[in-house]
Amino acid sequence: MAQSSLKDAPVYERIYALVRQIPPGKVTTYGKVAQMTGGCTARMVGYAMAALDFGTDVPWQRVINAQGKISPRAGGSGGALQRQILESEGVEFSAGGRVDFAVVGWRGPDWAWLETHGYYPPD
Repeated sequence: MAQSSLKDAPVYERIYALVRQIPPGKVTTYGKVAQMTGGCTARMVGYAMAALDFGTDVPWQRVINAQGKISPRAGGSGGALQRQILESEGVEFSAGGRVDFAVVGWRGPDWAWLETHGYYPPD
């Protein structure tokens, strides 16, 4: 996007720009993405991730639910793929299928990025 601020961009564009900031080996929740994006809900973030085309540059796999688990996907096999990709990035899961947010949780981009692009700071 040519503009320096994403403040007035459509919500899905804002969600995707934020998710692109999550580094490999880190995860965040649908709710945290919604909170930082502003003007949307965790469910909307889930819909945005589900709307992505195959081969996208948006690392959708790095967004999980607040329980630290991968949310079920339509068709059934998406969760297994998401876990496989995350494990290849070094994310470890417990026997119960949860991640440890203290180890792999992403707190958000730096304040300068958030401010420049009109996002809300994380808690």
